[in-house]
Amino acid sequence: MADLSTVIDDLRAEGDELDALVAALPESDWTTPTPAEGWTIAHQIAHLAWTDDIAFLAATDPAQFQAELGAALAQFEGYVDRAAAERATQPVPQLLQSWRAGRSALAAALADVPAGTKLPWFGPPMSATSMATARIMETWAHAQDVADSLGTSRIPTARLRHVAHIGVRTRDFAYLVRDRSVPDEQFRVELVAPDGDLWTWGPEDAAEQVTGPALDFCLLVTQRRNRADLHLRATGSDADAWLDIAQAFAGPPGTGRAPAAVAG
Repeated sequence: MADLSTVIDDLRAEGDELDALVAALPESDWTTPTPAEGWTIAHQIAHLAWTDDIAFLAATDPAQFQAELGAALAQFEGYVDRAAAERATQPVPQLLQSWRAGRSALAAALADVPAGTKLPWFGPPMSATSMATARIMETWAHAQDVADSLGTSRIPTARLRHVAHIGVRTRDFAYLVRDRSVPDEQFRVELVAPDGDLWTWGPEDAAEQVTGPALDFCLLVTQRRNRADLHLRATGSDADAWLDIAQAFAGPPGTGRAPAAVAG
């Protein structure tokens, strides 16, 4: 895994790329529906702003974060949607400013976390590096929704490696959250990076393998595309089953997206 400063630089860059997508939009365009059911562009940015603020609490005020966690668990059904909906009602300039301030504050806070410190979260506690990696993954995923709603194609970057890394590391979680048994054996994952390099995880001689473009894998594990629309190959029945349930994000099983032929 990359060092903390490198990951934070990539987190800033990921936020800046999404910012460039929305900054010049007319306010009326912020109500454009996105592929996430019931969510507009404003909901997408509102969600990121809220999650950045919660992550900032985890990094700077663990006691207050625990209070927020308790409130979330007490009314978990629809909690994330309600938080996004509440912030999405803000005037666009205010929402944009709060998101910018929040993500900047989070990056600075994570940079100051002492080495070895574990930050509380909705799942297992994590290091500042892992937290920054998770924020890259979520920012990238929600930016994909915004880009799709605007009909914009994004240029894949090496930052996808962070998203792919979480997608691999959360393999077991995808089984557990569905009350399924976790495979005993490790998988081999080989992904072709945007620049043509090969990114790998797991033992070379693993019987169960997943191969394909890194972009497609990231779209799969963030559930931004249906597996039927991606060029990923599974070798072995367990690896094949994983590609049907993979999710890089915390929380209950995602509903995923319909195949393009159906969605269209």
